[in-house]
Amino acid sequence: MALTDLPLDQLRSFRPDVAEPADFDDFWARTLAESRALAIAPELQPAETPISRLTVEDLTFSGFGGEPIRAWITRPRTDEVLPAVVEYIGYNGGRGIPGERLQWAAAGFVHVLMDTRGQGSGWGSGGDTPDPHGSEGAVPGFMTRGISNRDTYFYRRVFTDATLLIDAVKQLPFVDAGRIAVTGGSQGGGISLAAGALHPDVFAVMPDVPFLCHFRRSVELTPEHPFKEIERYLAVRRGRADDVFETLSYFDGVNFARRITTPSLFSVALMDAIVLPSSVFAAFNHIGSADAEIEVYEFNGHEGGQIVQWVRQAEWLAARI
Repeated sequence: MALTDLPLDQLRSFRPDVAEPADFDDFWARTLAESRALAIAPELQPAETPISRLTVEDLTFSGFGGEPIRAWITRPRTDEVLPAVVEYIGYNGGRGIPGERLQWAAAGFVHVLMDTRGQGSGWGSGGDTPDPHGSEGAVPGFMTRGISNRDTYFYRRVFTDATLLIDAVKQLPFVDAGRIAVTGGSQGGGISLAAGALHPDVFAVMPDVPFLCHFRRSVELTPEHPFKEIERYLAVRRGRADDVFETLSYFDGVNFARRITTPSLFSVALMDAIVLPSSVFAAFNHIGSADAEIEVYEFNGHEGGQIVQWVRQAEWLAARI
């Protein structure tokens, strides 16, 4: 695999202008307020699992429109109040089976793994959260569902779910509400940027090879799916590009990054054909935090640093806690 984008020295200074709607903040304030008005208290149930040295629980919380969203909570068996890491999942993966991801709990954190509504059939062990909203004609996948309007776009619901999950986690008696970090890889990284920008109580943001950034460049230049879903959509709906990219501007990770002022640790892979390195640097170079770092994996594709990056995250986060 070859390098997929600009040379690293150019990437480090790549800070493009990305369209930002004048009512971006108002749109998201309204969206969150409407869903918060419908929220009910989160519910916890013990998970069925052979794991006995950690506590594993099934969380149901209110997401977009008050709709129920599922998550796994995995945590040490202790009465101590602990910091939490909320993790969001990559494209078309689900939360899987209980106890599938143990590293954060083993490192002493409460780990919260959010199911992504409507997804969970592309890889992994499945998901449990439906998306009850329909869509007008769309390309197979999730990138063009409801894309004709910002209010109906799929990621409006997902980003709202992700942000309201922070509300739910703050209510858990075993979580230190002042030390909640967000993370995720690929789509999960893009979701973590949104949650980190939209919720004022996020302590740290750790997007790993984040997807959903600089939509215009990504749609035009990325050689692999899922961005090509939007390309396919526009190839059929000729003349709709301005409307589509106006919708996408409300969901662009660059615009969320501008609003993040908490400590942030990114990662990027320079041979990534799914998430262009320049789209990651476009977000990173707009970050509003004075404490921001990026790990560069020069010879990796979209897998990025994998467990090596997790070790880096765990050490970085522990140093700030």
